[in-house]
Amino acid sequence: MKRWKVSCVRWVYKIVSHICELLGCVRIHEKDRRKERKYIRHFLASNTQPCVGGCSRRLSFRRPRRPPTTSCYTVLGYPGGGQYLDSHTMLRTSRLVLAAAAGLLASSPVVSAAWPQDVGLESFIETERAIALQGVLNNIGPNGTKVPGAAAGIVIASPSKVNPNYFYTWTRDAALTFKTLVDGLLFGNTALQPYIEDYIHAQAILQTITNPSGTLLPSGTGLGEPKFNADGSRYNGNWGRPQRDGPPLRATALIGYAHWLLEHGEMEKVKSVVWPVISNDLSYVGQYWNSTGFDLWEEVSGSSFFTTQNQARSLIEGAALADALGVPCAACAQAPQILCFLQSYWNGKFFTATINTNTGRGGVDANTVLGPIALFDIKASCDSPTLQPCHSRVLANFKVFVDTFRNPSLYPINAGIPSTSGIALGRYPEDTYYDGNPWYLITLGAAELLYDAVAQWTHHGSITVDTTSLPFFQSLYPSAQAGKTYKRCAKTSPFRLIADAALAYADSFVSIAQKYTPVDGSLAEQFLKTSPGTPLSAAALTWSFASFVSMAERRGGQFPPSWVPTSPPLSLPETCSGTSQHGIYAPATGAGAPNGTAPCLSSVLFVVNASTYYGENIYLVGNTTDLGSWNLDNSQPMLSSNYTAERPMWFATLALEAGEHVSYGYARQQDCGRDPIWETVNRTLVVPACVEGSTAVLLETDDAWAGDVGTPGGC
Repeated sequence: MKRWKVSCVRWVYKIVSHICELLGCVRIHEKDRRKERKYIRHFLASNTQPCVGGCSRRLSFRRPRRPPTTSCYTVLGYPGGGQYLDSHTMLRTSRLVLAAAAGLLASSPVVSAAWPQDVGLESFIETERAIALQGVLNNIGPNGTKVPGAAAGIVIASPSKVNPNYFYTWTRDAALTFKTLVDGLLFGNTALQPYIEDYIHAQAILQTITNPSGTLLPSGTGLGEPKFNADGSRYNGNWGRPQRDGPPLRATALIGYAHWLLEHGEMEKVKSVVWPVISNDLSYVGQYWNSTGFDLWEEVSGSSFFTTQNQARSLIEGAALADALGVPCAACAQAPQILCFLQSYWNGKFFTATINTNTGRGGVDANTVLGPIALFDIKASCDSPTLQPCHSRVLANFKVFVDTFRNPSLYPINAGIPSTSGIALGRYPEDTYYDGNPWYLITLGAAELLYDAVAQWTHHGSITVDTTSLPFFQSLYPSAQAGKTYKRCAKTSPFRLIADAALAYADSFVSIAQKYTPVDGSLAEQFLKTSPGTPLSAAALTWSFASFVSMAERRGGQFPPSWVPTSPPLSLPETCSGTSQHGIYAPATGAGAPNGTAPCLSSVLFVVNASTYYGENIYLVGNTTDLGSWNLDNSQPMLSSNYTAERPMWFATLALEAGEHVSYGYARQQDCGRDPIWETVNRTLVVPACVEGSTAVLLETDDAWAGDVGTPGGC
C-alpha cells in the first residue's frame, strides 16, 4: 500500500505538471519539486476523493505554512479567477482529467464524501475561498455570468430579482467588494486589475449621475446616493437617503490601488485618473461627516459608528496620498475631529451603533464589529483612536455583541453551543427583516476580527488586559488579570494560551458558516435561525462572498498595507468640534466622467403632510428636469424618516436653478402595482437667488395633501 501511495503522488504530480506546462505557463523549477510533492500529499490527505489505483486511505501530513513562492502563473477559468497556480490549484483545474483517468484505471467508481460539512476546516476554507472569489467576479459587469446586463465595473449586490430584488449596485457594497479585490491585487493576483480599472471608470460616471440625493455639482450631494440600477442609471424608488458610508469606502479602496500604481511608476495615471475620483469622495466626507444619514442597514437615520469610523480612515489615508502626489486635500484636515467624535459612541459597556436618533433599539449591532475589521492595520497600536480590532473597547464590545445572540429564544439554532464557541450572528437583536436571521458575512466578520486581533498582538509581542477588556480575555483564559501585560515568550505563556484560544474561537465561527453552507458553496445573505439553517433572502450575495475571501486572507496571514500614521502618532484634539470643510467637486474626466458645469443653485425643502399606509410612498413631481418633467418615473421620491402620526411629514431637499419658476405637485405610489394617485391641485414657486458656496435651505414649503387618499391593496 505504501508503494501505491507514492506511485499515486508521482502520477498525480506528473499529470498536473504537464497540464500546467501545456497551458503555457512557466516550468516549475526543479528545486521546488519537493515542495510541490508535499503539497500534493497534503491535497491527497485532505481531499476525500480517492486516488487512482485504490490508494484512498488518508495520508497524515501537517498543513504547510504557506504555498511555494515559485509556481506556475497564468489566468484560467478555474474557481478562483486567476490566482497563482500552485499545486493545489493545478489539481483543482485538472480534476476532470484525474477523474477520467480514474475511470479507466480503477476497478471501482470514485465516491466523494459530502461537502462541505464532512470535510475538515482547512479543506473547506481552501475550496470555499476559490468559490467565493469566483462568486464575486460572477456578479461584476459586463462579463459576470450571473448578472447579464450589468455595465462594466458595476458590482451587482446579488443576482436575485425577486423576494428580494437585489439586482442593483450599492456604492457601499461595491466599495467593500473592491477593497477585497484591491487587496487581492496587492497579494499578487494581477488578473484582478482589469476589474479594478473598470470599477474606476464606472464610479467616475456614477459620481456625475443626477439622482434623488442630488448632483455632483456644485455641492456633491449626489455622492450620498446609496444605489443605482444595473446599467448605471439613476434608481428612483423610495429609499433611505442619503447614506454617507459609500464615499469614504470607495475612497479607501481606490487609495489602496493608487499606492500600488505609484509603486509601479504610474504617478501621472494616479494624478489624472484615480485621484479625481478619490478627491470628490474626500470632499464629500469633509463637508458632510457631521450630518446625519442612514446607517449600514439603510433603516435608521442618525450618526452611524460604521460610517464615522470609515470616514476617519478615508481622510487619514487621503492626506498621506495627497502628500505623495503633491496635491491639496483641504477636507483631510477634518480627520482629527471625526476621530474625536468616534469616541462618543462608547456608552461604558459597548459601542452604540447609531446615535443622534431615536430608534427604540438597545444599540447592540454588527456594524460595530464590521467597522474595526474595515480599519484593520496590523502595525497599529491597540490603543489607537481609530479603534482597531485589538482595542480593549472593541474586544469588550465584541463580547457583548456575540453574547447577545447566545440567547436560544432569539436564535434557536445557537442552543446548546458552549459559551467558548462561535455561534451564528445577525445584525441586531431587534431585527425583523425576513424575521431576523443570522448573516454569513457577520458570522465570518466575527472570525476575521479575532484573526486580526491575534495578528496585532503577535506583531506587537504582547497582550495588555484592562478592566474594560477583562471579561473578553477571561472567556479565553480564565486566569487573565486586569492591569497585566502578557509578553510573547514560551509556548506555555499566557500570551500563547490566549492567542491560541482566540484562534480556536475564530475558527469556530468559520465552522458555523461551514455548517450552513450549501453543497455548491454559494453564500446567500442569511440562513434560517432555526434548524436546518436553510439559506434565505438574496442568493449569491456579493458581500457574503467578499467577506469569506477577506476572512480567509487574514487567517492565512495575508494583511493589507499599514495606513495608521506612526510618526507622529495619531492623537485626539483637546476639544471635539462639529466642524466641516466645504468641498470642491469636479467630474473625473480623466477616468471617463462626462464634463459639465452647474448653474448657481439654491436649496429648496419641499414638505407635505400626507398620511400614508405601510408600503405607500409619496413622490414630488413637476415641470423641471429635476422634478421629472411631470413624468412620475423620473420624479423625486420623498423621505419619511421624520414621519409621525401627529405629523405625517414627507420631505425632499433639492438644489434648483436660481430664479426658476417651478410648477409642482405630489403623487401617491400605491402598493401591489396599482396606478398612482395624483393631487388635484398644482402648486408654484420661484426659486430664490443663490448664495455662492452655500448649501443652506433658502426656501421651505409647508404643504398638505389635496385629493384622494390610498388604501392598502392587500397583496
